[in-house]
Amino acid sequence: MNDLPPDLPRLRTLETWLSYTLARVRQQIADIERQQVERERGEQARPEPPDWLIEYGLNRDSLPTAVHVGECTMAGKRSKATDSDTIRRALAGGVKACTFCRPDTELGILD
Repeated sequence: MNDLPPDLPRLRTLETWLSYTLARVRQQIADIERQQVERERGEQARPEPPDWLIEYGLNRDSLPTAVHVGECTMAGKRSKATDSDTIRRALAGGVKACTFCRPDTELGILD
């Protein structure tokens, strides 16, 4: 039982279609491999998260509103990396500690 057409014109048409399809598949493979390489390069180049974050209010000159551990997902866009001494001073000055990541507990500061 042969599932290919018996005549040459249809076989040539099938060959052309298969060549075209194979080229598309190879292009798709190359695109996906390129994306994977770029993704891996981006992951390797990603900087380490900061140890501590301090979050500021809406205004440019506003005071800190909260402190966070560096990898806290609850930190807002107005957060800046800082050191542990600045976090300790902010907590002592009345700035709220994030209730999600608990930087005060992380630093050993108890109320």
